[in-house]
Amino acid sequence: MARQVTLSRKTAETDIQLTLAVDGAGVSKIDTGVPFFDHMLTLFAKHGLFDLDVKCVGDVAVDYHHTVEDVGLVLGDAFKQALGDKLGIKRYGFFLLPMDESLARVAVDIGGRPHLVYQVEAPTQFVRDFNIILVKEFARAFSNSLGANVHITLEYGEEPHHVAEAIFKGLARAMDAATQIDPRTAGQLPSTKGKI
Repeated sequence: MARQVTLSRKTAETDIQLTLAVDGAGVSKIDTGVPFFDHMLTLFAKHGLFDLDVKCVGDVAVDYHHTVEDVGLVLGDAFKQALGDKLGIKRYGFFLLPMDESLARVAVDIGGRPHLVYQVEAPTQFVRDFNIILVKEFARAFSNSLGANVHITLEYGEEPHHVAEAIFKGLARAMDAATQIDPRTAGQLPSTKGKI
């Protein structure tokens, strides 16, 4: 069964169409109206081996916040729907990602319990006009919508582009690990509770 989904979400602030294939090849087509965010989502798709198509028309003349947060919501929901009953998935994933002087640690549990721990302090917050604090807003929306426990820690780092890139690539690799099917489980649910 193909783990793929197409979603749309329209509000007064954003209009989003998104297609996700969990078992992809890292092919992406991203247009959010926020160039740096497009770059981050392209990296996410490539390094997670997810096929991802995102089109967002948002109120970027006001701020980038709504676009970044709402894409996080839709992407999290897309993973949730594409994974379906979650039978056989590994559920947990983690990655330690170096990017030049930056090192990010990301851990994910797709266990139905949304929670975000975000420990990131960068000396400089802006990449051009993109405030990288919006990465936290993306991660929170993604975690809540997917129903995942996400921990993101910047071990160290200075350059904000490198910091954000390490986080997005680390999240991609952690999600790739967590969404993989484990052939040893014979399609069982990865929980002793019988439900996640």
